[in-house]
Amino acid sequence: MCEDLIRAESLHIADYAVFVLMLLVSASIGLYYARIGRRQPNTQEFLTGNRELTALPVSLSLTASVLSSIMLISVPVEVYRYGAIIGYTCFGHFLAQVFTSEIFLPVFYRLPITSTFQYLELRYNKVTRLLVTFLAIIQTLLLSGLVIYAPALALNQVTGWNLWVVIVVTGMVCTAYCTLGGMKAVVWTDVFQVGIMLAGLLCVIFKCLFLEGGVSILSNSQQGGRLNFLDFDLNPLRRHTFWTIAIGGTLGWIMASGTSQTQVQRYNSCKSITHARIAVFISVVSYSLFLGSAVFSGLCLYSFYKDCDPWTAGKVSFSDQLLPYLVMDILKGYPGLPGLFLAAVYSGTLSTVSSIINTLAAVTLEDLIKPNVTLTDRQLLHISRALSCGIGVLCVSMAGLASLMGLLAQARIIIGGVSGSPIFGLFVLGILCPFANSTGGLFGLAFGFAASLFVSLGSMLSYADPEMTRPLSLSTEGCNFTIPGSLNWTTALPTQMNSFTMAQVQDGATHLLTHNWHSPSYLYFSVIGFITTVIVGVIVSLYTGGLKQKVAPSLMLMKEDTLSYHLFKLIKYKVTKRPRGAEQGGTEEMNEGHLRMTMLKRRGAAAEAED
Repeated sequence: MCEDLIRAESLHIADYAVFVLMLLVSASIGLYYARIGRRQPNTQEFLTGNRELTALPVSLSLTASVLSSIMLISVPVEVYRYGAIIGYTCFGHFLAQVFTSEIFLPVFYRLPITSTFQYLELRYNKVTRLLVTFLAIIQTLLLSGLVIYAPALALNQVTGWNLWVVIVVTGMVCTAYCTLGGMKAVVWTDVFQVGIMLAGLLCVIFKCLFLEGGVSILSNSQQGGRLNFLDFDLNPLRRHTFWTIAIGGTLGWIMASGTSQTQVQRYNSCKSITHARIAVFISVVSYSLFLGSAVFSGLCLYSFYKDCDPWTAGKVSFSDQLLPYLVMDILKGYPGLPGLFLAAVYSGTLSTVSSIINTLAAVTLEDLIKPNVTLTDRQLLHISRALSCGIGVLCVSMAGLASLMGLLAQARIIIGGVSGSPIFGLFVLGILCPFANSTGGLFGLAFGFAASLFVSLGSMLSYADPEMTRPLSLSTEGCNFTIPGSLNWTTALPTQMNSFTMAQVQDGATHLLTHNWHSPSYLYFSVIGFITTVIVGVIVSLYTGGLKQKVAPSLMLMKEDTLSYHLFKLIKYKVTKRPRGAEQGGTEEMNEGHLRMTMLKRRGAAAEAED
């Protein structure tokens, strides 16, 4: 550990008080809903809130479920190292919510299901459901270990807090309110925690604005190449361009929003489909606000350290410590504010882990237990709570596994990229293609799995070409100390390699396992898996008689389900039909004109008779 790291002595008692208060409020929400939930003790109440929730809290919970402490720390670092082009993600998120509202939400909300994988059995068969359930559980557990361990490690090396004490305490609090309060507790703690996360970022932004000035931050970022929004390179090998984010990022968000169990379980807890749709679109605003704050925090980070990069200078051990380091650097004279940021980071952990606990409890109960065992609703409720408790302990254990397995992060990336896009393709086939059958679905899943596995492993085993990743320059020229050893970079980062390809660095020499493989952007991994699943699924379904099968209309998207259909009908009616009032008004005017003409003719005839 670096000697220059700011230790726990820099923290004031007020910082500890803010952090503990965040934990206490989160636990209190769980206790409150555990108390009022005793009136109607059933699994529907526990897992879906009995479909009684309104749009606003669900929208913030939808946002919290896709945010995590990893994102809170890593997005500013992404901007610091690669530029603010990642901000285009908010447009992908918006498009994803439109597709979710139009295609997936109407189908899932109509069906009496708790787990999204129940749909796969209704649409295909039980084998498909169980296979996808197994893949999803493995992927989610791997994510839980990283979500808990990675931010705890980053803050441990900056603040000196005991790593495992913090992990266990936060894990216990999260498990407690999930086990006691169920879905309603998870949603309302998400609302509280989103507020804490946003407040933590804003306190960093306001302090940097006070120290640097808004114009200065933008000017420094422009000079440093961080405002790289005008990158429209079509090269699919480039890590981040407008097109990789617009295409790959949008599809990734549709996967996360449309068919993810954590998202579906939340908008299915709304009291009506209208509330669910409103929640989906409000989440666009809350997510954009959060992402904008995180991106601007990255610009603040660069503006503050543009002449003395703490990472290159050896002040921090790895890049994810940069934002906590900045917080301890600029806010240590303001008791309570560093604690607010630390509470924000762990709020991200709590919100994500609570989503995982609630999701896995629902999936395990609905997909593995209820189909095989006949139990009363009270017994199922007790099992749900026991599952939540057990899964919480398992998540904390996965954090321990993450600390022991250096390749767990890579394994999670492979499992997530490999399984996520084929599963999404399976849902798209089921909802949009009436001829898709179980044979085509399984073949599509297998080929999509293989395709995304191939590109993921190829990326991890290949050399990361700096021309494709394009890390931006960092400097230590303004540092007032000498960096020990031979690693004294002043203008640019060393080429970034992954743990599969980088050997030990000795005497400034790096030995690489190079391969003749050029990997596409990681954002295209999901596109490759999804397209392969759909194409193979369509071909095999048609070949195996899919056109002859009959599918229940409730399992398919119907045009009447979509808002666009009703909007089109309304516009068509307005254009082709005159309003009834206007027609009546026109008729009255015509009658009045006709009466006047008749009177004039009569007067003319009378005058002629007199003459």
